[in-house]
Amino acid sequence: MPVGSRYTAPGPAHTVRETATGRWLVLGKDGRLTAYALGAEGLLRWTETRPGGPGWTGPEPIPVAGLTHLTVVQGHHGFVHFVGRRTRQDGTGPAVADLVSATQFQTGRPLTEWRSLGTPDKDPAAGLGLPTAAVTGSGLVHVLVRGAGGGLFLRAEGPGGKWEGWQDLRLRRTRDGAAAVTTASGRIEVLVPGQGVTHRLVHAPSDGAYRQDHDIPFAHAPGTATALETAQDRVTYYWTDEGMGTLVAYRPGTWSIPLGGAAAAGPVAALRTLLDGYDCTVLAHRAHDGQLLLTACATENESGGLWWSPTGDQCAGTPALAHDAYGRVVLAFVGTDGALHVARRADGPSFAMEPSVRV
Repeated sequence: MPVGSRYTAPGPAHTVRETATGRWLVLGKDGRLTAYALGAEGLLRWTETRPGGPGWTGPEPIPVAGLTHLTVVQGHHGFVHFVGRRTRQDGTGPAVADLVSATQFQTGRPLTEWRSLGTPDKDPAAGLGLPTAAVTGSGLVHVLVRGAGGGLFLRAEGPGGKWEGWQDLRLRRTRDGAAAVTTASGRIEVLVPGQGVTHRLVHAPSDGAYRQDHDIPFAHAPGTATALETAQDRVTYYWTDEGMGTLVAYRPGTWSIPLGGAAAAGPVAALRTLLDGYDCTVLAHRAHDGQLLLTACATENESGGLWWSPTGDQCAGTPALAHDAYGRVVLAFVGTDGALHVARRADGPSFAMEPSVRV
């Protein structure tokens, strides 16, 4: 265990149920990393004790009754936003679902009060989907979710902090597992799995509306897509091809690029970084046997070939990648022991990670 870290013995409030979706390992404005997961009683949080580590505190439980899904998104201002799906019993009737949100403005500090965003469905007991979130360039949160009938709906935060009403984005027969990204210019792109097709939505800051771009004429496995800005206002998507079951990279207007291998359910972690002075993309995923695999390539040069290397770790859920205060690549994952594990890039000219440590 690294010096200064603290590991809390597993208990009901500290048990990791699953990793969060979105970017659940984030760098705060004070230079400290924070990791989040869905716990048995709500949100779990681990925080670096100082910029660059190696010490951590946590897991710190933040109770949220009935939370069944958690997604994390960080805006350009550094604030971390949480959107969750929760279920609760409404008297003697069936369980009802709604969405809730909260914000963390500073590393390690308390969150705002959790606020209900409701549901776009008239019947709260209907099959509400899993939320996806994005943050505009001006710091406003957008929440997208599949309604019970398969349509896609948006609820957006207004300029004064007041939430606007639900909007129907006029997509039908969608499935859960949308992926969203905000580019450096403030444009939001959303990739939505459909029935035998993949939908792509673009939100331009100039007009504030979402428009549907050309559909991608093949499907990806729901919940496996990751979006990464790999050039100015150009996004690369990584997903598992639903037909072949293998990983691919895709940029709008091009053909998909096979990446080799097959990931377990869940998205690939992706991070753009400088390696020995070159613009590169690092990818990590969990294989079907639980092995954690890692690779790197020149950014937008996936066609040059990838070589997945096992880290020697077994993980549960989706790994995460981020930079620490010194710009080092950090890999985080929840191990099969239910604890958070962290590895950093080793010193030296080649791309290699130090052995992971349990937090």
